Amino acid sequence: TRAMVATQVGAGRLIRLREGVYLAASAWPEDPGRRHILLARAEQVANPGAAISHASAALAWDLPSPPLAPWPDGPPTLTLPRDGGHRCRRSATGVLVAAYLPGRHVTLDPEGWPLTTPARTAVDLARTMDLPDALVVLDAAARLLCAELVASPRRGDYGNPVLRGVARDALREACSGRNGFSGLRAVIELVDPRRESPIESLTAGHLHRAGVPMPEFQVPISTPLGTLYPDCYWKRQRLIGEADGAVKYGDAQAMVWEKEREQALRDLGYGIVRWLGKEITHRPQVVVDRIRRALDLAT
Repeated sequence: TRAMVATQVGAGRLIRLREGVYLAASAWPEDPGRRHILLARAEQVANPGAAISHASAALAWDLPSPPLAPWPDGPPTLTLPRDGGHRCRRSATGVLVAAYLPGRHVTLDPEGWPLTTPARTAVDLARTMDLPDALVVLDAAARLLCAELVASPRRGDYGNPVLRGVARDALREACSGRNGFSGLRAVIELVDPRRESPIESLTAGHLHRAGVPMPEFQVPISTPLGTLYPDCYWKRQRLIGEADGAVKYGDAQAMVWEKEREQALRDLGYGIVRWLGKEITHRPQVVVDRIRRALDLAT
């Protein structure tokens, strides 16, 4: 009864997620991302036929967010098929989007909840982003799409032109027949699933906007230490670019290895240019200028 539910809420054994939807307090996770997904599922309970979408689906797919806009910070978002007579609406507990939603753009998560596919999720988000941020999402989605095409994906699979083409085609298809998505096609042409981090994707976006030559990514280079895979490589200039994040140097051994790695590449005659994740996020022009100078010196 309502009175029994109210008693359990008052005792702290139930949590009210939205009107009519409750969760055992013991099942409420600490992680903000998991909490966000549970709130999105609560909206699904109240809106049958809706698919978790946009940032909420990005959390479910573990797609990286732009550095300054974490996915959990936004409201739970779901999409309902527009041809079902639904309309866009926002409530205190979430956002419902009425849009073109064919069945091929929806799948189920491991627990059976409907959500938009990686391609549909990525283009929904990228549509409202500028170029560098859009590549963060689109590149990561392309990596997921490539991984789905092979049994055990290896590093070289992401550079396979056939797999890369299939991933781009899936992103293009997710845009087709939808108003306002035509401009995203030019961005999809820049998508490269070889980029392994948001820092690399942001760098690619800013280099393209600045007209700086685009490097190759994660190209294998043979060295006395074995095969190394630098983040960026400008073949004509024999210039290697390394995009450094905080995780890269989480311990002293990682720092020692990175110095050995760089020296091995320098000994083979390669130039090195480095930049930090916080630089490409907050001061991208500094990074672009640094790379341009390194390319000019190496030419």
